[in-house]
Amino acid sequence: MNKALQIVLRTTPEQDQRLLALQRAFAQVCNAIAPTVAQTRIWNRVALHHMVYRTLRAQFPAVGSQMACNAIYAVSRMARIVYQHPASPFLATKMPSGPLPLLHFVDTAPVYFDRHTLSLKDGQLSLFTLDGRMRFELGLNADDERSFREHKLREVVLSRQAEGGFTLRFGFTDGLDDDDTAPERKANPPAIAAVQIPEYVMVEEAA
Repeated sequence: MNKALQIVLRTTPEQDQRLLALQRAFAQVCNAIAPTVAQTRIWNRVALHHMVYRTLRAQFPAVGSQMACNAIYAVSRMARIVYQHPASPFLATKMPSGPLPLLHFVDTAPVYFDRHTLSLKDGQLSLFTLDGRMRFELGLNADDERSFREHKLREVVLSRQAEGGFTLRFGFTDGLDDDDTAPERKANPPAIAAVQIPEYVMVEEAA
């Protein structure tokens, strides 16, 4: 069973600018990865990591090693939806030859964190930015704290709100699912008949 907790960050204007810079940089890294996926038709996270990691570290040194890994995860995750969902108009099996349509992440794309780039202790949050760690007091209630104690943290996603500001979404799991062991089931929840490609990703038809 999966569970999610969403928290609105109380940021200053200076903090907003730092998070916007991180969001833009993360999208740039994702867009550097996407052509490799389209050309090779490989989006398994581990295989993709071996193909692009060294190039990313050289091209985007300020992003850091773990954020590069998180961008690989973000692209792999989105590729499973766009290329693997049976209802997707870009289903890879319907295009047996040539490059796949290219994924393009816009600057509003969410940023994925993990235990190396985000930590939480005694209600205080510390997260990675391009110019050092940023810290917040979250003020978790008893139910929220219980989620962190009793469930495995699967992913943490930073998103920009339409009205301004940022939210962090903590996704928990019971620990039975692995990100790459059942990608089709994860990308295609039984209750969803049609693919839902988020607005922060554009799919550009192959030339």
